Amino acid sequence: MSKLSLTLAEQAIIDNIDGQHQDMLSTVELWSSQNSGSRNRNGLDDMRALLKDRFVALPGEIDDVPLADGEFVSNSGEVKAVEYAPALKVTVRPKAPIQLILTGHYDTVFPEDFHFQKPVRVDEDTINGPGTADMKAGLMVMLTALEALEKFDNAKNIGYNILMSPDEEIGSPGSAPLLAELGKRSHVGLTYEPALADGSMAGARKGSGNFSLIIRGRAAHAGREHHLGRNAIAAMAEFISGIEALNGKRDGVTFNIAKIDGGGASNIVPELAIGRFNVRMKETSDVAWIEQNLESLIKNLDAKDGIHAHLHGGFTRPPKPMSPANAQIFDWVKQAGGLLGQEIKWAPSGGVCEGNNLWASGCPNVDTLGVRGGHIHSDREYMIISSLVERARLSAVILMKLASGEFDAIAAKKLAQSV
Repeated sequence: MSKLSLTLAEQAIIDNIDGQHQDMLSTVELWSSQNSGSRNRNGLDDMRALLKDRFVALPGEIDDVPLADGEFVSNSGEVKAVEYAPALKVTVRPKAPIQLILTGHYDTVFPEDFHFQKPVRVDEDTINGPGTADMKAGLMVMLTALEALEKFDNAKNIGYNILMSPDEEIGSPGSAPLLAELGKRSHVGLTYEPALADGSMAGARKGSGNFSLIIRGRAAHAGREHHLGRNAIAAMAEFISGIEALNGKRDGVTFNIAKIDGGGASNIVPELAIGRFNVRMKETSDVAWIEQNLESLIKNLDAKDGIHAHLHGGFTRPPKPMSPANAQIFDWVKQAGGLLGQEIKWAPSGGVCEGNNLWASGCPNVDTLGVRGGHIHSDREYMIISSLVERARLSAVILMKLASGEFDAIAAKKLAQSV
């Protein structure tokens, strides 16, 4: 195989990205200033409108895609329907021989009443702001790279769908079917979650499940008739001790209790407790072990007089291994980085993202093509400003090499299907 190099035309297209630095940064600041917490429907709608204003420049169709309603457990213990904001989908050249899926999310973890709402320049190369790294800047990197691709003569060989989802930060419950559908019919996936500050990318990823346990007991006067009550919070404490004891029992499996709701006045035996928790696992085979242990703990609770426990939720993202097909995509990224003087490294991650969903659909992918940054999911979240251009250049090279056939997307898909 001949050594990979850049043609004069490719180099000119990549170099043109350098002059877009200020526009990219200003756009990220604008997007960061728009709250789009996963539960803030008005904010999500406003954010989607901002994205449409920019992504409409691509030569394809842009559409809002309604998502099916989901369910959530309210603080009163009721399972209620939830309506998700639409996803935003862009479709370009759907009949081209090579089909890609590019994904990102426009929601953040920060609700509209959280104190962290505006970006602030920390220094010449650092900006602190909600969604700057995770992942509004990633969407800007994606768009810039695709605009560069459209200047390339071989762009006609590639068709692509872009899916920007409103619910990634809550596990993609509404957009998961779309990810599965688009991944199934795409040869390669590119996702724009942030890289680490040093540029390292996520390789193999764990799988994840989100659950809510509803425990109902019996209310009673805490002094006069304590013996008649059945304490739901005490039962929840027993369950929490049980799942905490499971940590360390199976390699790579972790249980994290994240939030407890329930109870009321201190002179009433609490009749309701709701525990919300997350489970991570390395292998698909871990699921049966997890389910067996959860079932055992819940069965023990149900055996108590006056206590009833109901588990709601499930596994939302399966593990994503460093399979031969995924390793092939990472090798392409490494080669592309080498052409630009960028050292590309990766390591396993306990985090999950849409890349897990794409792999489950049979689509080999790389999922940390976004900017360099850190402290995501906190008010210390930051982005390294120079990485906007840096990572856009990287993606532009990857896209052009896919279009030229030097990176064989069809062969990568076949390799994934052979697993």
